[in-house]
Amino acid sequence: MQKHNVAVIAGDGIGPEVISEGIKVLKRVAELDGGFTFEFTEYPWGCQYYLEHGRMMPKNGLELLQKSDAIFLGAVGDPSVPDHISLWDLLLVIRKSFDQYINLRPVKLLKGAPCPLKDVQREEIDMLFVRENSEGEYAGSGSWLFKGQPNEVVIQDGVFSRRGCERVIRYAYELARKEHKSLTSISKGNALNYSMVFWDQIFKEVGADFPDVKTYSYLVDAASMFMIKDPKRFQIVVTSNLFGDILTDLGAAIAGGMGLAAGANINPERAFPSMFEPIHGSAPDIAGRGKANPLATVWSASQMLAHFGHRKWADRLIDIIEEILVDGEVLTPDMGGTATTSAVGDEVLKKLG
Repeated sequence: MQKHNVAVIAGDGIGPEVISEGIKVLKRVAELDGGFTFEFTEYPWGCQYYLEHGRMMPKNGLELLQKSDAIFLGAVGDPSVPDHISLWDLLLVIRKSFDQYINLRPVKLLKGAPCPLKDVQREEIDMLFVRENSEGEYAGSGSWLFKGQPNEVVIQDGVFSRRGCERVIRYAYELARKEHKSLTSISKGNALNYSMVFWDQIFKEVGADFPDVKTYSYLVDAASMFMIKDPKRFQIVVTSNLFGDILTDLGAAIAGGMGLAAGANINPERAFPSMFEPIHGSAPDIAGRGKANPLATVWSASQMLAHFGHRKWADRLIDIIEEILVDGEVLTPDMGGTATTSAVGDEVLKKLG
């Protein structure tokens, strides 16, 4: 029997609440299938750990995580710890150290999900963002000069390597070819005359190997507008780290809200574990009140199942999310309901059978 070892970092705020529901769902899926099992190892890392130990995770944290096949992350962040510490000392360390250079974020309007756009059909919002996940403005390169002085200067470098750009763009082309979909590159080459011109050049170069893939290129400001006015333009989208971060939150807003937003941090070569997470954040204002929506976590569990090759179960979980949304009877307050986090998780189990 196949065993999947999953490291669990429930994190902060609502993280433990939603992750517990995700684990519950994955265990039930494994029971129903009978061909694989999950073994979960929980690590109590996050902001509370930082307040007690001065670190977001222990010195051997990466060594411990590398023993796993995947990482299930709840949420990281708390008002008691500066955001740049909670982000850079845990989430980004994992992404970079494990070369999780592909970030996959689906922007798909499910049946029954609310949409703020007028006169848009559900089928018109169905895109997958392939976000570069290791470089760009999030590379951590820069300087802070003359701190506290009148001539204080801050420099934040955007790092775009040929290897980094080419591998994410090629991944996106291969995905578009496999799924027989169009591929759109989003950049800002008119203003960022080095990094984004370089990105556009590599997109064109790699495209020579994929003459069968229909492509489009948009500036990020135009793409933001078209995501609202004409979302059906986009199928597979490839973009840089910063633009991908911003645009996928916009995508979440038009596809049911952050309570349905999931993301996968992938190391395609599988030399390191990949990481799966709901991207709604820790929401400390509702932590511990049973109001958190676990459906984004269920969606990220679906991504994990797909990564492990269990496509049938991955698709089934998406179908169940749609069934719950259409029924409208067991939903958390953010979706207009009164159900608790655990009640929604129980409903997923009920529909699994």
